[in-house]
Amino acid sequence: MSGHSKWHNIQAKKGKADAARGRVFTKLGREIAVAARNNPNPSTNSKLADVIAKAKAANMPNDNIERSIKRAAGELGDKDYKELTYEGYGVGGAAVIISTLTDNNNRTAGDVRAIMSKHGGSLGTTGSVSYMFDNKGLIVVERVPGLDEDTITDYAIEAGADDVVTQEDVYEVYTSVPAFSDVRKFLEEKGLTFLSAELGMFPQSRITLPDDKLETFRKMLDKLEENDDVQTVWHNVELPEEEDEE
Repeated sequence: MSGHSKWHNIQAKKGKADAARGRVFTKLGREIAVAARNNPNPSTNSKLADVIAKAKAANMPNDNIERSIKRAAGELGDKDYKELTYEGYGVGGAAVIISTLTDNNNRTAGDVRAIMSKHGGSLGTTGSVSYMFDNKGLIVVERVPGLDEDTITDYAIEAGADDVVTQEDVYEVYTSVPAFSDVRKFLEEKGLTFLSAELGMFPQSRITLPDDKLETFRKMLDKLEENDDVQTVWHNVELPEEEDEE
C-alpha cells in the first residue's frame, strides 16, 4: 500500500493555543450532540461512535463527551442544526471546502462569504471545487515501539482499508466512506490509539502560494475557524511549517 499526502498538511490548523483548543472542543461537542440526537447509544449509532473517536483523538475529555451526549435532547431540542457544505476559492485560486453545522443558513452563508471576500476569496457553486478532492476516511496512528509497518499494514488489509502511508512519526490509514466505521472499530479493538480519525475531503494535488498570498490565506483560515458555525475547513494549499505549528 502506498500514498502521498501528509495528514497535517491537508487540514486547516487546529487547536494551537488554549483558546483554539477550547473552540475545537465546543465544535466537537455540537457535532456529538447532533449525532446523538436521535440515538445516544454509540454501540448502535455508528455516526456517533465515529464522532466520539474523532473527539478522543483531539484529546477531548470524556466528561465533555458525555455532557454533549446528554445535551442532545435538551439544548438542541429547540434548534434545528443542519450540516451545510460550502465550496469556493481562496486567494491565488486555492480550492476551499467548508463544512458547517448551523441553525441559521443565511447567517452562516453571509459570514462565510464575508470572510472569504475580505481575504481575496469567493464562494463558488456546489461542485465548483469538490471534484478536485476525494471524500474518504483518514485514521492517523502514532508510530510507537511494537507497531511496525508490516503490522499496521496487515491490520489495515484485514479491516478493509484502502491504503496505508508511512510517515516519519505516524501511519496514515485511508478508507472509503462506507468502510470507515468498521476500520476504525477494528483498529480500536487492536488497542491502537488515534491521533486523528475522521471523514474528510482530501485534495488530489496541492498548490504552493507565494509568501504574501500564503499569509492572506492563513488569515482567512484563522477567521473561518473562529466562526462558531464552521466545523472543518479543507483546502489544497501546501502550508509550510504546519508540522511545527501544531
